[in-house]
Amino acid sequence: MSSASSASLRGLYSDRNTAWSFVTPPPSSGANASTAQPVAGPAYQWSSRPAHNSIFDLSPELADPADGIDTVHLLKTFATSAILQYTSSAIAMPWEVGKLLLQVQWVPRDAGEPDLVDLPDDEDDALSESSNDNDSYFADPNANATPQPGSSSLRQTDEQGYIVRRSVLEEGTRPEYIIPVGSANGVWGMIKRVGRFRGEGWLALWKGLLTTCISEILSSTFQPILRNILQTILLPRNAVFHRPPLFIPVLSHLIMGFALSPLDLIRTRLIAQSFSSRHVTYTGPIDALSRILREEGGLKGIYLHPHLLIPTIIDNTLPSFVSFVLPGLLASYIGIQISEETHPIAWGFAELTASCIGLLITLPFETVRRRLQVQVRGSAKPIKGCVELRPAPYNGVVDAFWHILTEERSDLPITPSKRKRRQGKGKERAGGDVPPQTTEEEQGWMRNTGIGQLYRGLGMRLGASIIMFALALFSGGDDMNGGWAEL
Repeated sequence: MSSASSASLRGLYSDRNTAWSFVTPPPSSGANASTAQPVAGPAYQWSSRPAHNSIFDLSPELADPADGIDTVHLLKTFATSAILQYTSSAIAMPWEVGKLLLQVQWVPRDAGEPDLVDLPDDEDDALSESSNDNDSYFADPNANATPQPGSSSLRQTDEQGYIVRRSVLEEGTRPEYIIPVGSANGVWGMIKRVGRFRGEGWLALWKGLLTTCISEILSSTFQPILRNILQTILLPRNAVFHRPPLFIPVLSHLIMGFALSPLDLIRTRLIAQSFSSRHVTYTGPIDALSRILREEGGLKGIYLHPHLLIPTIIDNTLPSFVSFVLPGLLASYIGIQISEETHPIAWGFAELTASCIGLLITLPFETVRRRLQVQVRGSAKPIKGCVELRPAPYNGVVDAFWHILTEERSDLPITPSKRKRRQGKGKERAGGDVPPQTTEEEQGWMRNTGIGQLYRGLGMRLGASIIMFALALFSGGDDMNGGWAEL
């Protein structure tokens, strides 16, 4: 019994001096080299692999480079990244839908013009009613069937017999799938209008979500890779730069934006079209892509048409150029040498100011691009938008700028008024014309210009930039040195 216990204890015993040895002791030299040395216990080695990752086992750096690429681990990483991107896109999508609908909405200057309504005087109400009753005995019963040329009830009709709309605010002639124009003056107002409108609903706030998510994943994944490739190709190998040249990031944004421009076109049309199943134009992104390729000139039309190519170049070059140039210019204007490494907070304020100024420059070009994207080309039929779209197409970037400024109004929301025409007793009997008396309406300069239409969504974008700056500021530490991205 004792011999068995002592044998087990001998097997568990190890020398305290050699049990935790991290370095193998060097072999002894000289005469003692040939003598047998006692075998030390196994040396303990710290594992370089951390503990179990609780977030889907997601850590690309955990793979052992000696074993090659772990395919399963890579697929898990990609799937988790796609889920996170899809979730973040879904959270921001309602605001993006509201902004885009405000950008493409056509608000003509004559929208809200008062309608002509006859309101007779109170004194003549009884006489007019009695005279109408007496004259009805001798009147032709078919006289009211066909309006006379001089009658005010005669309305102009089109080739199919439908009454032509005189104003976009007419309820009787407005299509059922169009949100009333001028009913929302901001992104939040448009979000509520879309959610409460019978033809749209709250689910319509996520139109184009899949296309947006795919575009953002491709852009965020391949744009840094493309930037590194351009640096390798265009820059000398032994050249040392404090900062990479400006044309490298601008060129990478331009190439990636041009490559993904069809997705941006599809996304814009999916958001602008009606959500009603009766009036929907495209059933999905694949159907939209196939129809655009078939009806609007194929790949050449979707990439190289001047109405799409020129706005794409401007919209992908100008924002990146402004974001890289303005912070340095503002820092140099202050007179103090600040940089992201030495003065992170001051540099963050410079970036915030540059972002706000940059929106004033870039947002009109983005609006013009959205207007040109919703109008079709070739043999395609115009899409049925959930907001008012301009009936006549624009002829390019300059033409779109000119017509937005000269034919639209910016004072939203629009409150329609009515003109009252009162008929005098003596003049009514004499058959004289009485000029209508129009109620006075205070009209500011925003009523006569469309400059506000070029800056729809400006408040939301400024608020997003301030929020991102505040998050980067209060996070502190090394996060400030990482910079912050403009939404």
